[in-house]
Amino acid sequence: MFPKDGKAKDIASPRIAAEIWRNGEFIPWSEARVHVMSHVLNYGSSVFEGIRCYKTKRGPAIFRLTEHMQRLLNSAKIYRMDHGLTRDELCSASVELVRRSGLEQCYLRPLLFRSLDEEHPAFGVNPFPNPLDCYIGAWDWGKYLGDEAIEKGVDVCVSTWNRLTPNSMPAMAKAGANYMNSQLIKMEALVNGFSEGIALDDRGFVSEGSGENIFLVHDGKVVTPPLSSSILPGITRDSVIQICRELSIPVVESGIQRAALYVADELFFSGTAAEITPIRTVDRITVGTGGRGEITRRIQEVFFQITSGEREAPGKWLTYVNQMKQEQTGNNGFHATPVQEPIEGSAAGSEPVTKLHAAAAD
Repeated sequence: MFPKDGKAKDIASPRIAAEIWRNGEFIPWSEARVHVMSHVLNYGSSVFEGIRCYKTKRGPAIFRLTEHMQRLLNSAKIYRMDHGLTRDELCSASVELVRRSGLEQCYLRPLLFRSLDEEHPAFGVNPFPNPLDCYIGAWDWGKYLGDEAIEKGVDVCVSTWNRLTPNSMPAMAKAGANYMNSQLIKMEALVNGFSEGIALDDRGFVSEGSGENIFLVHDGKVVTPPLSSSILPGITRDSVIQICRELSIPVVESGIQRAALYVADELFFSGTAAEITPIRTVDRITVGTGGRGEITRRIQEVFFQITSGEREAPGKWLTYVNQMKQEQTGNNGFHATPVQEPIEGSAAGSEPVTKLHAAAAD
């Protein structure tokens, strides 16, 4: 029931895109290198995103691309990373990377970090003298917490490590340095025979997993911790909230005591990597019936129908890669222009989906 080897890989990485986007151009995967004295390696000065691209009947479709790139820009702003990149440029680069990769489905990793000017190196904590680099990579990634987890659920523990306090490290930023805290939570869980850990905030309320937001179901109501519990404002979390509203399932953001985890009817994680993953035990106490609950199943079903393109989303959530008009510029830059176009088979008057059509960058 519980994993034995905490040092095993989470999941296999069967295919990796042969190219990486770097600062406006595509380069071979093998050439994506940084100097060992880069600021990011010494001081953790990076922000990043995780974005899934799903296989659909209309080809690869990137899930909530605009929202992810906006969060990347927000993270960069918090850390005073003045890079000059626009959201449209980053979205278009992602679309073109997927197209060039030939992958039917993949995980995208945009990464912005402080590098090193080798001719005029700066070695101190002060980040400002260091140049910024932006990369986007892609690989085919399966179920983060295991193939069986989506249906059967995972076994988790409450971590002895607390989440970062908001005025020490900004939880709203998806920064590489924050994930040192996540690694402590994850490693502790794994070596003690669990798949994942749940961290509390500095007040003792439930915060989130090492890389996932968390939801609790009790008496037909879905509850999730608020931003004040030092959580990342998850995009999949927001998707779950919108799906609940569409299904007329009551959903609230509220502080959650640790003990509430043990007596919940259902628990589940949400995240780009984890998607919607049920939790079957916490600290070896069975949650509900010890499997995926009915409300979790309903939310899962709608989520995967949306990501597969079989159901219309509450918003403009899918960017279809094969339907983008690609006009490559001399430096492989792309400019995304939203074009309103209805989903195939949708009812007349329904909300259209935004597609990003690439045109030559300025």
